[in-house]
Order: sequence, then C-alpha cells, then structure tokens
Amino acid sequence: MIWDFEHYNNNIAIIDDTGMFLSYGDMLEIRKEIGLAAEGRCLVFLMCENSVGAVAGYASFIENGIVPVLLNLHLERELFDCLITTYKPKFIWSRTDMADEYKKYGGSSVYSRFGYSLFKTSFGVDYPLNDELCLLLTTSGSTGSPQFVRQSYSNVRSNAESIVEYLELTSDERPITTLPMNYTYGLSIINSHFMVGAVILLTDKGLMQREFWSFFRTEGATSFGGVPYTYEMLEKLRFFRMDLPSLRYMTQAGGKLTPELHKKFAEYADNSGKKFIVMYGQCEATARMGYLPADKSLEKCGSMGIAIPGGRFQLIDGEGKAITEPDVTGELVYEGPNVTMGYAECGEDLIKGDERGGILRTGDMAKFDGEGYYYIVGRKKRFLKIYGNRVNLDEIDRMIKAGFDNIDVASAGKDDHLYIFLTNESLANDVREFVVEKTQLNPAAFRTIIIDEIPKNDSGKTLYKELAKFYE
Repeated sequence: MIWDFEHYNNNIAIIDDTGMFLSYGDMLEIRKEIGLAAEGRCLVFLMCENSVGAVAGYASFIENGIVPVLLNLHLERELFDCLITTYKPKFIWSRTDMADEYKKYGGSSVYSRFGYSLFKTSFGVDYPLNDELCLLLTTSGSTGSPQFVRQSYSNVRSNAESIVEYLELTSDERPITTLPMNYTYGLSIINSHFMVGAVILLTDKGLMQREFWSFFRTEGATSFGGVPYTYEMLEKLRFFRMDLPSLRYMTQAGGKLTPELHKKFAEYADNSGKKFIVMYGQCEATARMGYLPADKSLEKCGSMGIAIPGGRFQLIDGEGKAITEPDVTGELVYEGPNVTMGYAECGEDLIKGDERGGILRTGDMAKFDGEGYYYIVGRKKRFLKIYGNRVNLDEIDRMIKAGFDNIDVASAGKDDHLYIFLTNESLANDVREFVVEKTQLNPAAFRTIIIDEIPKNDSGKTLYKELAKFYE
C-alpha cells in the first residue's frame, strides 16, 4: 500500500534497545499473520510506544488496509474510554501485559507477538471506512479529544516520498527515535525511512538518560529529529562536546527555534561536517510542508525555508488576497498532495472523503524574503491587544528565551492582561521588567505567575489551554 518491503527483503528494518531486530522479510511475515487475525479492513486502536511490537503492528495494519488510530500507550484511562466509546474499534493493538485493562471492552486476544496482542472488542459495530482512509492521528500527539486528522494513503505516500527526496535518504540511514510514533513528526520519520529500506533504531529512553546515548553509539545512529524543547535540552547536555562520529544530520520541526539556538546548531553542523535541517509541518498536511536546505541553515537563520517537493506556499492578507511583496506578513497557505482529507469527530465521519481539496490554511502568520524563503512570525490566534497595541505571544516567548539563559516560559492571557508563566520564582521580577522595557507598554498589563512546570504534550509543545485556569 505504501512501502515495497519485498525489495528490501534481507535488510534489517528495526532494532530496539534490548537487541531485538526484524528484517523487512520478517515484517512481511508478520503482515500476513496480522492480516489473517484481523479478518479484513477495519478500525483498530494502536497503543503506541517506540518498540518492535508497536512499529511492526503499525506497518502491518497499513499494508493490510486496516485503519489504525494512533494513541499514546499511557493515555489517561478516562480519555481512552471516551475515545473507544466514540469510535468503537474492532480491535485494540496493545501490550500483552495490559490485557486486564481491555477486558471490559471484550478484550479477547486473537494474536500475540513481540509483547503486543491484538484484542478483539465486543462492540459489534463496523463504521463504514472511506476507501482512501489510511490512518487517524491527533493533532498534538497526546490529546484525548475525539477529533482526529484523517490521512489518506496518497497523503502518507506523497509526503514520505518528498521527505526522501529533499533529505536524500538511502538504505544506509539509521535514525534513532527521539519522538513518539503517535506524533506526526515522529511517524513521518518511520514512514520515510521504511520507504528506502533503512534501519530504524527504536528506544523510549530520553535524551537525559545515559542508556539513550549508549544505544546511539553502539548502533551507529546517523540522524535524529527534535522539536524546540529537544534542542533546548541538548544545549543543556553540552551536546556540542559529544563525540558522535556516526551522526550525519539533525532535523528540527514542531515549532520555531529561537534564532540564537538555530544559529548554534547550524554552526555546530557546519564546523563538524554534519547537516542541520529546519523543517515546518502540521498533522493536517500529513507531516512536512517546508524545509530549509542544510547549506542555507546559517545564511537564512530563523527561516523555515521553502516548500517541499510537490508543494507550494503563498501568503494571503486579511481579505484573502495573495501577498506578492517580500517582508509583508500574512497567513501562510499551503497546497500539495499531502494535505489531508479533513477531521473526524465520531465514527460516522470515517466514511467522509476529501474535504480540503489539497489546500490548507495553516493558521500561521509568516513572511518571505527577496529570495522566497519563508519565516514564521507567529500563530494567527496567538495575539492579544494590550491597550490597543497588537502583541504576538510567540514573539514574547522567544524574546524572553533570548534574554535569559535556560529559562522555561510560556505567555498567555486575554486582551489588556498578559500573563508570563515561569518555573523559577527568582526570575519573576527581572522577566516582567524585561518585557515591559522591550515592549514599552503599560506595566499594569503584565503579570508573572509561578507554576511547578510548563505543561507540554508528548512532543514538547506547550499546552497553552491548560494555562487558562490560572487567569480565567
């Protein structure tokens, strides 16, 4: 359906941090077994972790025309209950040792392999599935909302092919997992590397764990991907001093890096003979929409680049008219075959066809320079009016991070009231005074709030909605 595993039959496909591995030939055998157990096209909840069982199951479902809903293995039970009663999947693919948690849904195991089992539910409901529907993903990677993005087979295939082209991927690649597979960015790494018969190194260990770096060096990882939070952590870990001879390139997406951090990693890559590639995407466009070529990483520091092969960007103003002059801010609109079919909010929505027609209004505000390279300015909805002045909250966050070392911060609020959330109380007054000075706005509009930690999802993105309880 998506990949040509037969072509890479003898290549190793996945290796995990316990030493377990599967070849592409093994993946073909598992695909047959799962296809027989599932008895045809249906909906399955895939409980994700970066393990052999989860990834082999995912590939088997896609290749059998079975539609997986990718969810975090550790999703809160009440959120899981809400989703499963809304969509009523025929099966749950999850860890075998969690069998007791699925008994109330029927939960009888019909197939087991690599510590995972296919549990058949007792709902007895088969919602009609659109022929093109490939998989369902949440937009954040961790939410329990019943809204999912509907991705088609052509969406997944075209986006993986584009990534292969601009990253120049080959079967020699050995990417290591640093992101959840149920997050669109993490999944795109799996999809694109399966496309070329590469080896995917699977681990749920984090960057702060010694075992991660031991696995990295032992297996000769050639690349990894990260969101801004990942790169903030790497800087704290003194990544630039690490000896990683196998590393060829690093990719970044999931939000905008501060220009200062972008420059540091671009300079490191330039000085060490590696590549640093900033990318831009959304789940609604399968994964990737833009990328900054590695050889432009320093020259165009702060840019997210140009459209991926097969895609096209344009900016529109408030009246929907195209912006043709450089350095003018407008809403970023993307057009390409990877623009997804639309959303699903219930089981009845799974029969729906393409509702977007290949065009996506991203909700991001951007500008382009004289050479056609795009720069994200902020989110369309991440703005406040402070006594008549329009304030970009993303820019406030970036400004604070640039002014203070190793600070975790998030700004939110409502018109005339901007709240700056911090985890370090000793910085509260300094940060507030810094923002007041930089913005030259009335100090009465700004307040700092100290919390234990900034709420983030699986991919490290700040959950701004969770901050609203502190001021609404």
